[in-house]
Amino acid sequence: MSSTGNLLKYISWPVVCGILLGLVILQYRQIQQISNQSLLAEINESTITTPLSFSEAIALAAPAVVAINATNVNVESIERTSEDRVNLYLGERASLGSGVVVSEDGFILTNLHVVDTLFDAFDAQVTLNDGRKISAMVVAWDEKSDLAVLHINMDNLTPIQIGDETSLEVGDIVFAIGYPRNIGQSVSQGIISALTENSENTPGIIQTDAAINPGNSGGALINSRGELVGINSSIFSESGNFEGIGFATPSSYAIAAFQEMANQAVEANTGYLGVITGGALNAQSSQLFFGVDNIRGMLVESVDEGGAAQRAGIQPGDVITMVEGTSVLDGQNIMMAVRNKNPGDSINIQIYRDEQKFVLPTTLGFGQAIIIEP
Repeated sequence: MSSTGNLLKYISWPVVCGILLGLVILQYRQIQQISNQSLLAEINESTITTPLSFSEAIALAAPAVVAINATNVNVESIERTSEDRVNLYLGERASLGSGVVVSEDGFILTNLHVVDTLFDAFDAQVTLNDGRKISAMVVAWDEKSDLAVLHINMDNLTPIQIGDETSLEVGDIVFAIGYPRNIGQSVSQGIISALTENSENTPGIIQTDAAINPGNSGGALINSRGELVGINSSIFSESGNFEGIGFATPSSYAIAAFQEMANQAVEANTGYLGVITGGALNAQSSQLFFGVDNIRGMLVESVDEGGAAQRAGIQPGDVITMVEGTSVLDGQNIMMAVRNKNPGDSINIQIYRDEQKFVLPTTLGFGQAIIIEP
């Protein structure tokens, strides 16, 4: 064998061994990587399925539960003045309840009996968990399910997360969140005591021993993950006080009813812009306010807090010069453009501000409710 062949013989073995060693190291690293990924997946899965602490679950749901103060108007007495005539004497009393924010768009779900009153003369004010207060408009209701939908014109709302009450079992921990007896937001703990399934004529019922006191009606029944599983509705009591038997409307039924009622409310209502304007500008008023005589439109005097105009960026002092491509000559232009739309629809509004014109896409809302002072 030549000296070259002997040299190659001695060199080839280290090379082969090096290659084999490299393959082993590479395979080891791949196995280790796969093992790490599996471990990470197990950790993530464990994190996702790990139940929240009670305080975490409550903190997740609490911002969505609001207090509702309503004025209940009913007949207190009847006086017969003749054979064919009677006088009805009406009385007012305060009605306290709770509600649940179910949409960032300002929809609140509650019990009808919280806001129900004679002749549908609804009058309600909502107080949020962070202390903000605003008048609320009752936009839809259903006597059969004892549910009502309120709407508020307000930003920065935190809707509740919806749970699946069909996964509940007797003995599961639940919490009732509401505003009992005007003492502020309060939480009571209990278990699922019984579950009644749906029938053709009635929704299922969740029975719980979590305390539901006066003022809790319309509030949230949540699970240990902070998800809505029911709307607290009533208690069974011979004394009038809570005796450990409370009832809630299941969330699946309540949310389905809400969606249907909200859709009907949108179809039944015209859009609402939420501005108060002065008279139409002419050459004289244009010159007086802006130093030029050619600005035409409606001068905005005020905007509703949280309303469509404010959300779009319209401010007091702006001039609405054009709506949907039509020049604004008087308030009729704005009124017709808005009335031809529904809440949730968008229109383009041109405004004049600081010697410039802007086009602001504006999503219309519901009307602004007004509190009736006694």
